[in-house]
Amino acid sequence: MVNSFEERVQESIGTVGLIGSGITTIQVNVGLKCDLACSHCHVVSSPRRTEAMDWETMEHVIAAAHAAQPCTVDITGGAPELNPNFRRFVSALRDAEIPVTVRTNLTVFFEPGVEGTPEFYRDHGVKLVASLPCYLEDNVDAQRGDGVFQKSIASLQKLNELGYGIDPLLVLDLVYNPQGAALPPDQASLEAEYKDALNDRFGIVFSGLNAITNMPIGRFFGDLKRDGLHTTYMEALQSGFNEDTVEGLMCRNQISVRWDGTVFDCDFNLALKTPVDHGAPNHIRDFDLKELAERRIVTGEHCFGCTAGVGSSCGGALVELRVESSCE
Repeated sequence: MVNSFEERVQESIGTVGLIGSGITTIQVNVGLKCDLACSHCHVVSSPRRTEAMDWETMEHVIAAAHAAQPCTVDITGGAPELNPNFRRFVSALRDAEIPVTVRTNLTVFFEPGVEGTPEFYRDHGVKLVASLPCYLEDNVDAQRGDGVFQKSIASLQKLNELGYGIDPLLVLDLVYNPQGAALPPDQASLEAEYKDALNDRFGIVFSGLNAITNMPIGRFFGDLKRDGLHTTYMEALQSGFNEDTVEGLMCRNQISVRWDGTVFDCDFNLALKTPVDHGAPNHIRDFDLKELAERRIVTGEHCFGCTAGVGSSCGGALVELRVESSCE
């Protein structure tokens, strides 16, 4: 059955639904335990969550990575560092010369048992994508909790000391999320603002900025409903549909693996519990490169969040940005 998003895609590019175009990224959610409970978190992570990927499932992911030879295994959570097998998993991937990206919230470095993680990242050449939804303290703490900004700054300074954001082999990207029911501003302009503000005030440097649209799911969806903004936000996403974003949609060249091994088309479908369908295997133990690379992708109304305006992905904007603004 064709949904409203697929109808829009068909009107624009003539295909029924979205079809995969390879697997360059295997994204792995290793668990939902987190030291934070951010208001925009689409997987609803928190310190109370207990879901965690076991080593057997991680071995299936490693086998899939050997078969696919992706550009990166992109590890996320929760705070992925809180999975007890996290370092073993990263070490095994890097020993196999498989590139690894970790999405870190920065504050987890202060948690017991996580000591030495920045040095571990440096020693294994891990690319870091770090959450910092603004360069202003009040905005960050409002979205992520009191004291988060100062901890994040301290962690970024530590990473700079180790060469992250300075050595081209130690990539440190930051992630911006809007605070309210609005699309992200111009990524290039906002990146320049971030770099000026963080360098001037704290001496911090970083590689690049990813501006990501808040998807109408998880805690953010709840906030929209509470504030009576859900319909308005969805109308804005739908009216902002940009056919130029379709070719670069992240679901077309990646899969996302949940802590229990279930395979999804993207991290947002993971949050909505809608796994891979249309005949392709939906568990990592049954990984089949050809079938998953060429699968038909499961879509829904939330997918308008990735195609609105300049588009959105785990790597930020998909096409050239048009609107200039700041996170203030």
